[in-house]
Amino acid sequence: MSALTLSSSSAATLRADAVVIGVAKGPDGPAVAPGGEPLDQAFGGSLAGVLETLGASGGEGEVTKLPAPDGVKADLVLAVGLGDAPEGDGPYDPEVLRRAAGAAARALAGRKKAGFALPAGDEASLAAVCEGALLGAYSFTEYRGKEDKNARNAKGKKGKDGKGGGGDKSAPLAEVTVLGAKSRDKAHKAAAERAEVLAAEVNRARDLVNTPSNGLFPKSFAAAVQSAAKEHGLTVEVLDEKALAKGGYGGILGVGQGSANPPRLVRLSYTHSKAKKTLALVGKGITYDSGGISLKPAGHNETMKCDMSGAAAVFAAVVAAARLGLRVNVTGWLALAENMPSGTATRPGDVLTMYSGKTVEVLNTDAEGRLVLADALTRACEEKPDAVVDVATLTGAMMLALGGRTFGVMANDDAFRTAVHDSATEVGEPSWPMPLPGHLRKGMDSPIADIANMGERMGGGLVAGLFLKEFVAEGTTWAHLDIAGPAFNESGPFGYTPKGGTGSAVRTLVRLAERAAAGDVL
Repeated sequence: MSALTLSSSSAATLRADAVVIGVAKGPDGPAVAPGGEPLDQAFGGSLAGVLETLGASGGEGEVTKLPAPDGVKADLVLAVGLGDAPEGDGPYDPEVLRRAAGAAARALAGRKKAGFALPAGDEASLAAVCEGALLGAYSFTEYRGKEDKNARNAKGKKGKDGKGGGGDKSAPLAEVTVLGAKSRDKAHKAAAERAEVLAAEVNRARDLVNTPSNGLFPKSFAAAVQSAAKEHGLTVEVLDEKALAKGGYGGILGVGQGSANPPRLVRLSYTHSKAKKTLALVGKGITYDSGGISLKPAGHNETMKCDMSGAAAVFAAVVAAARLGLRVNVTGWLALAENMPSGTATRPGDVLTMYSGKTVEVLNTDAEGRLVLADALTRACEEKPDAVVDVATLTGAMMLALGGRTFGVMANDDAFRTAVHDSATEVGEPSWPMPLPGHLRKGMDSPIADIANMGERMGGGLVAGLFLKEFVAEGTTWAHLDIAGPAFNESGPFGYTPKGGTGSAVRTLVRLAERAAAGDVL
């Protein structure tokens, strides 16, 4: 991940490859935002006019590059749009700053150092700039060929005055320096450190999601969790296929039995000696989803390595809670399996006996996520946490309902659903509260089992939520996040969001844990 430093230097005096300033939409054209005044002076007070000549309007996410004038230590000035300026002297919305910093960091890929002179006069703004820049400065190059890497690294190593030119365009910006901050100020330092942890853990989830399925399968995923647990002092337990069979985890075993890579159930826990609340997180970890015997049609398989995004988010959130030292106990349950067709695979019409003892008629083997989650939810509830939250790329129906950037939130408690939604809003992750209509439950009635894994086609995302609810212990507060849309970005990058794995829900879960630690929820 990119290095992060805080500096009280001005935008004109920092030695760097580039300096980033904000540009707002003004009534008479673009206007230089607070933090960019030294550069405006270096341009003789005409920077806004120069930017307008270059086509800049100040619209959100708009990026304009221009050479730095004499008197500025950086080579390049990058102006990023912030949209309409806030009324009066109020701060910019943190998400606006987060996205702007991310867009700027992406545009500076391959460079060694950039100073960010965006409006960051308060702790929330400073945190947003740090977080956005670090999240924007992300790339996944693990599977690039070594010869190709060497060739790219040999290009563009020096620019003006020998200070790092374009460099390897696939490599992220190496160092982020946030200007206008005080490196010795405890509050500023704490905000920056939190941003570093969040970005590192979101990027951990992104890396896992981007890893192809021949590099990430249940056993190797579990090994990655064990390695992180050792590094951060967490407790981990891994149930392999033998332990799952002995324990009666029919849902996880049923989904994974068609694959040469057997399933796993991983328990990862962080405890704090002064914690008063316990939060259980359950993640769907289908490391590849072919649909099983109910094979997905052509064109729907190519991105199914991302079907473990929920487990990746849970894993990263537990590690983040530990690194932040939150006064709350957080336990993560990762239900890991590979859903493949073979002579040993579960067939449509088979009946599975779940860990809870309920029987499920499998009408569609491509509705497998709810089966592995059901076992993990039952197991998580046995420990009697104060609340359980499951996260899953569960249904295409949720994408049809909410699009590709918003996840749905369902719950058996209205107040808790609101708390989850509010937490997501605070950190800039779009979500939407969804109902659990009781009348849809009847569609899952089975003539031979306690319940079927499919119900009415219309409202399929809600049906899946109702299925999961059946496996939540009575009296347990529970919420379900269907992140099928935002977990994997198949279009172009935007703001601080890259193409591919996004790390969706990590920040929401961490914020929820922070609020639980503070006594604001549960």
